[in-house]
Amino acid sequence: MRGIEEDEDLPHLWQKPAYSVILEALEKLRVEPPVWGAKVSRSEIIKQQAAVQTAHERKEAIAFLSSIIKSGLSWLGDDDEREVIWEEASKRMSERCGRTAMGEIIRSWPFENPDYGSFSLTIREPPLTGDSLGLKTWGSSYALAQRLHEFASGPLAHLVRSSQKTEEVLELGSGTGLLGLAAASIWRKTVYLTDLPEIMSNLEHNASLNRALVEERGGRVEAAPLTWGGSEEEVDPRFRSGKRFELIIVADPLYDDDHPALLASAIDEQLALNPDARVLVMVPQRDEITKGLCRTLRAELGRHTNPLICHHENIVDGEDDWGDGNNDDSQQVGFWWGILGRSS
Repeated sequence: MRGIEEDEDLPHLWQKPAYSVILEALEKLRVEPPVWGAKVSRSEIIKQQAAVQTAHERKEAIAFLSSIIKSGLSWLGDDDEREVIWEEASKRMSERCGRTAMGEIIRSWPFENPDYGSFSLTIREPPLTGDSLGLKTWGSSYALAQRLHEFASGPLAHLVRSSQKTEEVLELGSGTGLLGLAAASIWRKTVYLTDLPEIMSNLEHNASLNRALVEERGGRVEAAPLTWGGSEEEVDPRFRSGKRFELIIVADPLYDDDHPALLASAIDEQLALNPDARVLVMVPQRDEITKGLCRTLRAELGRHTNPLICHHENIVDGEDDWGDGNNDDSQQVGFWWGILGRSS
């Protein structure tokens, strides 16, 4: 939030302020969606945003926004100008109602480590509507992405860095694409970003936004539809032959009771039979429901003809903005990660 200086009042509509004056005031009231990381936590960012204005100033801001939305703005002679002011005021109001109330947002997610240098990925998130959870960037994607270099020098070194390394990686349930784009940039691989057909437009957009950066770093990204358990029309031809990928990555993939079985089948269909092939998965432990879905996934992965077993696992602390943004405690999440492979 940019904030209003103490000696600077919000314009009064009864004074019929000019279009540029109102627009400038609305811009100063903008609340940026938080991006957290190793150096600053989500709760710290929210506290910093809240500290910009006093409680009285926040009430004044809401009253100002409400007055604009209710006003006919008749002194502005241009219909287009009135529409712009109403739209911006509505955006400022929604920004104060949590992530789920916001419209489209664009966030820049930073990465920095001596192993790979520093870069940022630009991710667009359309408005959240209905069950389109794939249009949001979840905290687990960022938490897993920030640890990719550790896996590359540890339990996945044989696939990422050795002379026998794989050149292609498949991401299932990519959502907005943050994890897969980070993997392409850090591991310098070709990463296939996949999700439901209705998610593809935004996923392809984010792939295009970051393609130049990824390629400068030695990686490559392609976006294509892949519906778990879907018909032939819902699966790109590149994935129909199956058993092709030696490395699959997945983050926060479980939201319904049928997801563990569907995901397990998709992994079994796409993971190579090579005993060195691996799946890297992260599932947030938000509550008993998500913990139960995680247990079910592990059980489902062990039921196939070529069952998968867990070689490495851990739970790491992280942050998410799953909720409405008003309760900082609810955003502290434990993220379970596991590396699984075919049993020999």
